[in-house]
Amino acid sequence: MPNWTVVELAPGVALFMEAEGDALRRAVFGQDQAHPPEGWKDEDRADRDPLLRQAAKELKDYMAGKRRVFSVPFELDGTEFQCRVWAELCKIPFGELSTYAAIAEALGQPKATRAVGAANGRNPLPVIVPCHRVIASDGTLAGYSGGVEIKRLLLRREGIEL
Repeated sequence: MPNWTVVELAPGVALFMEAEGDALRRAVFGQDQAHPPEGWKDEDRADRDPLLRQAAKELKDYMAGKRRVFSVPFELDGTEFQCRVWAELCKIPFGELSTYAAIAEALGQPKATRAVGAANGRNPLPVIVPCHRVIASDGTLAGYSGGVEIKRLLLRREGIEL
């Protein structure tokens, strides 16, 4: 069974993180630390696990303005296309934005904008794999797994106001 921990990113915004083996595997937003996602068992909570402690510290440092890049090891499971999209997300620097169309173009598939959006929405590690840095070509925020307000919070944290 995977181990998990939780970090409060802001009041009313918790990020539950799950690790298996030597890698972070997924993260899910919640409203408070006391209510893990459905199916996450209390007996699997491992706040002292070294990998999860590293992830929690890096996220806290990010939210405190002390970190711009994450170094915690992670592995992402997805289709070949999804993994290519997620790799492109990791190239977007702190404080900068990209668009679904730009990512599709970078992948050599300029007509795959919607597929890029779908892969972005299935990102298993929000924040660490910075899908929040992707917006629509018209400058709108579009969707986000944690909701548009959390996306706005993360972008503000990086100095971006939309």
